[in-house]
Amino acid sequence: MQNTIRQFIDQFYSPFKRLMPLSTFRYAVCGGGNMLLDIFIYYISYNFILQKQILDLGFIAFKPHIAALWIAFIVSFPVGFLLSKYVVFSKSELRGRVQLFRYLLIVGVNLVLNYAFLKVMVEYMNFYPTIARIFITCFIVTFSFLSQKHFTFKERKESHEI
Repeated sequence: MQNTIRQFIDQFYSPFKRLMPLSTFRYAVCGGGNMLLDIFIYYISYNFILQKQILDLGFIAFKPHIAALWIAFIVSFPVGFLLSKYVVFSKSELRGRVQLFRYLLIVGVNLVLNYAFLKVMVEYMNFYPTIARIFITCFIVTFSFLSQKHFTFKERKESHEI
């Protein structure tokens, strides 16, 4: 499966060869696809599942834009990890559980940043939640890529692509 996905993505790499290494292109495609999935799930959750209503679990209540963030996270976290591990950064020699733990740390930081920015943009700056989420995601992408490449799925120096 990973080879099939990689071969499909690599078919579109040629025009981008001069702009970025193959691993960066794969990250952009996989990360971009996962980001679109995340935003789509967020939109569906916020507008149709939660119907813009507070999610009251009895012991805690979430505003709809925050509950939708958690719903999207539940889907995009495993998809993002699997794509990163097996398609983008497959040369990493770190153990899978180390990668998973590090991935969880970085995604946790991203989630905290998403939460904080969503609170500010939606509740204080009156942005529409899905639009705010798109702006926030664009901001976090660079941090996430650098963290995943140099920390979560770190490779030995001799295995880097030229």
